[in-house]
Amino acid sequence: MAKGFRPGLVSANDLITGAVIYLASDDSWVARPEDADLITDEARAATRLAHIEAQPGRAVGAYIAPAEPGASGPRPAHIREHFRASGPSAPARASWGENHA
Repeated sequence: MAKGFRPGLVSANDLITGAVIYLASDDSWVARPEDADLITDEARAATRLAHIEAQPGRAVGAYIAPAEPGASGPRPAHIREHFRASGPSAPARASWGENHA
């Protein structure tokens, strides 16, 4: 059985920095999910994704990430998105290659 549409945010990665970004209602990219556009219908989700695909060069890997309304704006509704929104789960190490053979 197919799952129904769930409200969500357009989530992607910045093409240059790799940072997680979200699409706002004014078509700008924002860093916080609370500032993103909460999409509540499937047709609008498809339109938003098509709009992004027509503008290569800014974001990569765009998809609709499950989200729900929150007190200060949309918030991720899946553990994966909580991790993406809060940053790397481990700090970057300058000497990674030296410490891991």
